[in-house]
Amino acid sequence: MRIGYIVGSLSSTSINRKVARALVALAPEDVELVELDYSQLPVYSPDADGDYPQAALDWKASIEGVDGIIIVTPEYLRSLPGALKNAIDWASRPWGTNSFNGKPVAIAGASVGAIGTAAAQQHLRAVLGHLNAPTLGQPEVFLQYRADAWDAEGALIDEQTAAVLRGFLTAAVAHVERYATVSV
Repeated sequence: MRIGYIVGSLSSTSINRKVARALVALAPEDVELVELDYSQLPVYSPDADGDYPQAALDWKASIEGVDGIIIVTPEYLRSLPGALKNAIDWASRPWGTNSFNGKPVAIAGASVGAIGTAAAQQHLRAVLGHLNAPTLGQPEVFLQYRADAWDAEGALIDEQTAAVLRGFLTAAVAHVERYATVSV
């Protein structure tokens, strides 16, 4: 099984990137997690619908080339980051070519705040629902980031956090399997 992961922050030092890398390290042997990179996308405009840029075509192909998706996102101003929303806009266009259509998605996120990324995830669920992307309901993962859970190289060392992420991965893989079977 090949599952793509999307990091909602473009920052190279993003705590959500650390979480995504931890998911890669915790993935079962029969599951390949690959990053879906949207960093080269320009700001979306419908003016591009008639002549899609190569970066957007590559982005759409990366989504279409995986069995399912995990999005690990921060929360910006009580919502999803603008760059992530822009990437989703590109993937959903031009009209009738929505790359998220029927693609199973699981969402997680980390923040230094106590409520994690609850508001961002709710907004993201609304957007994905509109795109007909079946989204994993449980478990919800709103991690409160603690620096002592990671070593100096950025690897996860906290067993409690690892257990939460293992449970999330198990559910995400089952979610992707369930929808992959339905869409065949």
